[in-house]
Amino acid sequence: MAKEHRLLGAGRGLGPHLSRRSLLQGGAAIGTLTLALGQRSVVGQSAGAHDHHMPEIGVANLPAVPAMDQALIEPEVRRSVNGVLATRLRCAYTYRDIGGFRLYLRSYEGGLAPTLRMKPGETLKIRLINDLPPNRDLAPSITSYPHQFNNTNLHFHGAHCSPSGIADNVMRLMEPGKGYDIEIALPADHTRGTYWYHPHFHGSPDIQVASGMVGAIVVEGDFADVPEIVQARERVMLVSEVVFDAYSMVEDFGALFPEDATRFLAINGQRRPVIDMRPGEVQRWRLVGSQYQDNMFLELDKHMLNVIAYDGIQLGSLQEMKQLLIAPGQRADVLVQAGGPGTYELNAMPYNQGHESPTGPLARVVVAGEPLPMKLPAALPKPPLEPIRDSEITCRRTLVFGATEPQNNIAGHWQEYAFTVDGKIFDPGRIDQRVRLGAVEEWTIRNTQQHDDHIFHIHTNPFQVIEIGGVPQANRTWRDTVVVPRPAAGGSTVIRTRFLDYTGVFMMHCHMMNHEELGMMQSVEVYDEADGPVGFVGGEICSSTKK
Repeated sequence: MAKEHRLLGAGRGLGPHLSRRSLLQGGAAIGTLTLALGQRSVVGQSAGAHDHHMPEIGVANLPAVPAMDQALIEPEVRRSVNGVLATRLRCAYTYRDIGGFRLYLRSYEGGLAPTLRMKPGETLKIRLINDLPPNRDLAPSITSYPHQFNNTNLHFHGAHCSPSGIADNVMRLMEPGKGYDIEIALPADHTRGTYWYHPHFHGSPDIQVASGMVGAIVVEGDFADVPEIVQARERVMLVSEVVFDAYSMVEDFGALFPEDATRFLAINGQRRPVIDMRPGEVQRWRLVGSQYQDNMFLELDKHMLNVIAYDGIQLGSLQEMKQLLIAPGQRADVLVQAGGPGTYELNAMPYNQGHESPTGPLARVVVAGEPLPMKLPAALPKPPLEPIRDSEITCRRTLVFGATEPQNNIAGHWQEYAFTVDGKIFDPGRIDQRVRLGAVEEWTIRNTQQHDDHIFHIHTNPFQVIEIGGVPQANRTWRDTVVVPRPAAGGSTVIRTRFLDYTGVFMMHCHMMNHEELGMMQSVEVYDEADGPVGFVGGEICSSTKK
């Protein structure tokens, strides 16, 4: 079984291999460690036996928590009726028991957020109630710094919809103590598949997503003519990293910023739950990469992961994978065919994203009972989106992801870091890119930071992946979130996208949310040529195909 990733140097000594950010909390950690160890009943049980002598911050060295025995709990489902999905989402603190710990976290609907199911052409209407307490801090002079963690809003990640008004507008501020209406209309030709929702008001979403404020959205109707998929049992699985401070909360950005802050991994807020299957059964797993910061490299012992869709967009052929990478924000729909009776581990395997990705058990698949002979599909229908031809390109741009780091980046504080796009941190009052409605553009995203891969995500329009790390992509898969490798791994990703249907201002950013929160985000305005740009000051208008 893969070893779980530990907080602050666990799994290795305090020698030269310690992560450069693992001591960022050093002063605060020393001040709280004695108190936390003296209050074992508050913090809960230990996450497990330690390989070395360094204790986890705020966690008593008690016997290991027994393996979790409960069945996978799937979210409540809320469905559209007569073309409308009308519902309420309440944001509030709640106690959640996760992996042997009793945590006090921000949440939707008191815990595991509901799965929202709707169809293309329908409208999602949400009354969002922010019942979080008032913010304890004022907005900082540098608004790119994390701040006011109880402000919120809601983003329909991956949706092709309006970014304006009360639709998928992540510039809206939803303050504590108030209710807000959200209304998102999907076009009739919207792609069908797995999407998700999460907060996105700059300053607070990293803290809130790390607390578990995430939920799945299913736009129904994909693969409706493929009986092997229609007959498969569906499982919604939100993959997450569990992180918390000495008080069993997530209240300070310093608890998230170290690269090894993750204590353990979870699915649907459960640590190592049981997924039941019968021999020969095929299930469809809707995997949502709702982790706040790190990649997950998944492997199911003695089984293949047969991918049929990425980021809510159908593939034209089944991809049989032994190991599957899911970066923060990405989704993958996979078919799993159970083997013989037994128990099989679903693990996050070691992966180098410039730093060590968290590893460890995610779930156990228990195969038992009468055989249920099922088949995988021999073929998939044509994908819903047409490839972008060279002749369609109206403009090419290059964006540069970079970072400013302290000279001694092991001892540095998170406030000494800045993550940039084109040398600038995010400014909510600035437009960075202006794009004509109907343009078809090719973007090269370069990564100049030596230490980290980044995760590029853009709102409103999906894109086709042309090249990663200098390697042309044979399948040119459609996605809305993609890895941009560090220089040692190729240093760039090339995408193509059509800016269709919607004008307005929306975001593109790194979905490693620590990086987004410290500045790695830009505003993009799509404008109708008849009206001209109407947004804030600034912004590059691209009018040729020249790189």
